[in-house]
Amino acid sequence: MEVAEAKDAGALVHSRPRPVLMIPLRRCGSHALRLRLSFNPHFYSPYPLHIVDFMPLVPLYGDLSDDRAYFRMVVDVVGLQAASPVKWPNVVFDPRQIFEAIRLERRSVHRVVWELLLRAGELHDARIVMDKSLDSVHYADELMSLFPQLLFLNVVRDPRAQVASMTRAIIHDFDATLNAMAWVDAYRVALSLAERYPERVLTVRYEDFLADQESTLRRICRFFGIEYLPQMLDVTRSHEAQQLSHMSALWASNCFAPIAANADKFKTQLSMKEIEVIETLARDYMALYGYELMTDAQAAISDSMMADSRECSGIAKRRAWQELEHNDYRDFILRRFRSDYLQQVRNRLDDLPIAVAAKARDTARIA
Repeated sequence: MEVAEAKDAGALVHSRPRPVLMIPLRRCGSHALRLRLSFNPHFYSPYPLHIVDFMPLVPLYGDLSDDRAYFRMVVDVVGLQAASPVKWPNVVFDPRQIFEAIRLERRSVHRVVWELLLRAGELHDARIVMDKSLDSVHYADELMSLFPQLLFLNVVRDPRAQVASMTRAIIHDFDATLNAMAWVDAYRVALSLAERYPERVLTVRYEDFLADQESTLRRICRFFGIEYLPQMLDVTRSHEAQQLSHMSALWASNCFAPIAANADKFKTQLSMKEIEVIETLARDYMALYGYELMTDAQAAISDSMMADSRECSGIAKRRAWQELEHNDYRDFILRRFRSDYLQQVRNRLDDLPIAVAAKARDTARIA
């Protein structure tokens, strides 16, 4: 599979760090790559904000050309960063400073998010700042219009392995079919980006990283225009990796070297029926990225099946939150704190006249 690499990736039009977005979907091995790249002092990538969870609130702010509305958004995004379960070391933001720095530029929630990222990167003397909010692939066109130098690191993973991982993570649905549909949707957008902007997208397979860490990391560093360092191969020396591994079961393996045999672990985690559904939905992408089918990939997927999937997933998710509270109260409280913060922001916005008007328009449109 041919993948274009940016020859001038290290060239900066401005003195600020060059922005990079990792895409397209969580549970692809993204932390493993981020933690290793972070050994280079010119690379900065903090725990992501996952602004996708904030996006449903954006219409409630109304017209962002109104300074009051935009400042309110800036304050709330800064608050979201503060509510993150993993803090950005040695970084504190003043919403007034952020607002003054970007108020004369094109206004967008993404511009606010990236101002935080770029400022933090500057404090760390970074030349590359990467956002690991993979779901932001769905806002790639807007991001490219805001940041003409934006690059994308497209991390591909076998959909069966990725869906198996997603289905066991509280951040996703607890159903293979629903997660396979999300997988296809995200990879469709990522592939479109790679086809339209080949010089700005580097595609790597997670399985290739498992088989040969050094080659994959060298390609990524070359694309970013930063130096590959041998210490990237020893993640056990990463202080952040050690911290993360104790913060959540989702990150428990990040302080260890990857195990290539785990690429096939999905075979014991998924039923053959689930595998066939995943292959049916993702078969075109599997062929493109070199993953062999295990079934005929002819599963029937009906509306009633999808309704059952959503119902069962909802029940399983509620049970998972209860189990998390019982098994790891710290992870539970930190995740709930972020969730509660977003709900508080929504409640505040719902009381604003602009939000009431926006909801009335949406209701009328639906009717």
